[in-house]
Amino acid sequence: MENKKWLDAEMHAIEKKLIDAGLNHKKLVSSLHETQQKSATNLIQYLALRNEDIRVLQDKLHQAGLSSLASSESHILKQIQSIREILGATLKEKDISQIDYYGAQNTLNKFATELFGFKKDPSIPHIMVTLDTSFENNAQLIRSLMEAGMNVARINCAHGNEKNWRSLIEAVHNASDKSGRACKIYMDIAGPKMRVDLPGKGKDKGKLKVTIGQEILLVESGEEIERNQEVISCFEHGVFTHLKDGERIIIDDGKIEGIVINKNGSNHLKITRISSKKPFIKKEKGLNLPDTQINLEALTKVDLKVIPFIAKNADLVGCSFLRTAKDVKLIKNKLKKYNNNPKLILKIETPEAVINLPSLLLEAMTEESFGVMIARGDLAVEIGFERLSEIQDEILWICEAAHAPVIWATQVLETYSKSGFATRSEITDAAHAAKAECVMLNKGDYIVDTIKLLINILNKSGGHRHKKRYSMRPLNIATHFLNHSNSIKKTSRIKTNES
Repeated sequence: MENKKWLDAEMHAIEKKLIDAGLNHKKLVSSLHETQQKSATNLIQYLALRNEDIRVLQDKLHQAGLSSLASSESHILKQIQSIREILGATLKEKDISQIDYYGAQNTLNKFATELFGFKKDPSIPHIMVTLDTSFENNAQLIRSLMEAGMNVARINCAHGNEKNWRSLIEAVHNASDKSGRACKIYMDIAGPKMRVDLPGKGKDKGKLKVTIGQEILLVESGEEIERNQEVISCFEHGVFTHLKDGERIIIDDGKIEGIVINKNGSNHLKITRISSKKPFIKKEKGLNLPDTQINLEALTKVDLKVIPFIAKNADLVGCSFLRTAKDVKLIKNKLKKYNNNPKLILKIETPEAVINLPSLLLEAMTEESFGVMIARGDLAVEIGFERLSEIQDEILWICEAAHAPVIWATQVLETYSKSGFATRSEITDAAHAAKAECVMLNKGDYIVDTIKLLINILNKSGGHRHKKRYSMRPLNIATHFLNHSNSIKKTSRIKTNES
């Protein structure tokens, strides 16, 4: 009996905290699209819960045969109130949540259908495939992709040109008409992706040989240098002016790493690790600065030129390298100048996007529907591969709370797609994709077979999606949002620990 009273007292304190969180953000929620307002309230209430450490409470709930609140992201207040009712509490009518489990699932499914279209099997996520420019002349391949299960075709606008993209779009539409299968067009805005330039030695061949311990001068684009001087630049002007001594520079998705050292007033890159068998820094390869604070515009000059084409032809638009809610607002407003109104997909691939995720979601909630892509390639490089598993789960939880459809992207069955042979680890990784509403595959010689393998894996794993019970320590993402909103007061009952 004492344990029952203690549990209800704790749950009552949490219930009050969540209700207060919703009331404190009522003005913000009312400014969002009407289809998103209940979802936004649930998101804010979930963040209020995840600002606390409730692991001891979870264990006691589980021991009492009650819900431990795991897998309740989509309807968190209703779950807490249901537990209180089982414990014998009488709820106030005005406080009862209108978002229950089935309502939340229906909302999420509705948003996913608006983004990706209808699908025959509700237990299998939608499948997105990246199209290579070579596909534009291969109508049979595109039709085979659709017949295998592709229902979203991705065009990466960091590569090719409008002529290539138009040909791919026409090929998809033709294949769709002939096969009778619907297929959405997803187009990525390239965004401020930092890439290597080699203005000195290695310029002609497009690569520079390096060794561990080597120190290479870092220069801004456009600086005058000697032709055979070993230097590295970045196509985005002004990036290297932000560098500080000891900060890391990661090149080509982690194949080469170094640190910044300042010598005689100039920054140099000291190579500390080479993971590739071929020790070359190549022109136009990705450049990541995980320790450096950089304020880059969300849209480059190239992006601004291609946005009219994207807005006219895309069903879905990927917003790359987002950092703050202002970036989402900028892209949203640029697209609105053109009347097609494609749906936004927020690509989460920077540490700033992770910590600011709630604000990004709330800005996107001014639209009727939108989605989120966990772009695990750049994200892993930026936050560290050892943290990827933890962070991608946190993103999934928060998106579930917001009823935001998620695209699970980057290196899904990549070895199989390229070689026809799958590794054990990527089979396991592919099974985790059942947590998302859509899975993205990259191009490869075995891409049609890869779709079939993925569907087979998802068929077997989809039924186990909710079997895991998670413990709820505080999330830094939740704390960051609530501290910045300056509106939540902690109750005296619940003790919190920093994560």
